[in-house]
Amino acid sequence: MPTEPDLPPHVSENRRYWDERAADWVAAGERAWAQPEPSWGIWGVPEPELGMLPASMAGMRAVELGCGTAYVSGWMARRGARVTAIDNSEQQLATARRLAAQHGVELELVHGDAERTPFESGAFDFAISEYGAAIWCDPYAWVPEAHRLLAPGGRLVFLGHHPLAAVCSPADGGPLVERLVNPYFDLHVQDWTTVEVDPGGVEFNLPLSKWFALFREVGFEVEDYREPRPASPTAGERFAQPAAWAYRFPGEQVWKLRKR
Repeated sequence: MPTEPDLPPHVSENRRYWDERAADWVAAGERAWAQPEPSWGIWGVPEPELGMLPASMAGMRAVELGCGTAYVSGWMARRGARVTAIDNSEQQLATARRLAAQHGVELELVHGDAERTPFESGAFDFAISEYGAAIWCDPYAWVPEAHRLLAPGGRLVFLGHHPLAAVCSPADGGPLVERLVNPYFDLHVQDWTTVEVDPGGVEFNLPLSKWFALFREVGFEVEDYREPRPASPTAGERFAQPAAWAYRFPGEQVWKLRKR
């Protein structure tokens, strides 16, 4: 893991942001750890609807890239996997360690950058990211890294913002709007550090054609693609996504990939 001055600027900024915000996510982490079954994304879509995890993970070596409070890692461990998780924020990992101990779950938790991990090539059978590396890391760095970490035939599953959400995000950081406000083909870096509404870190996304091109070039085959949405258009607003918007237009995406 590089020393702090050697980190890319977006990694340093996101580390600062998530260390400062870690306390705000403790309660959400506690709720997720206590869930008997997984649910996913902004709208809590049930696992049977998305199929993010294998039903049994007995004997599998799994890695979570950008784990936060590591509740996804906890879900995988309960399904029988040997789980390693990495996160950019030491403060988030402090919560993860406490909750893993509280729930009697054994995890290997590593402080580091999911774009450049310390793990051996081919060390894992399954990799996952839910709003971790999936949006906070540069896909041109973390997707090849995920491919390196997987054994042949290993799978990568990740969930993050849909590119349409990025195109419909106003410049002030406010709720999504029903018009196109950002160029689609130029999507890559989204810097939220100085916006007026809920300033955040530095996120990433790509046009769909560039996601496909990246997977092809790296050596992933696309097995499935999903566009989750809320169960109802009256489910309120979460993380600048009004349910009425997200019920009509895709605000999230799920990619399921296999290493060739």
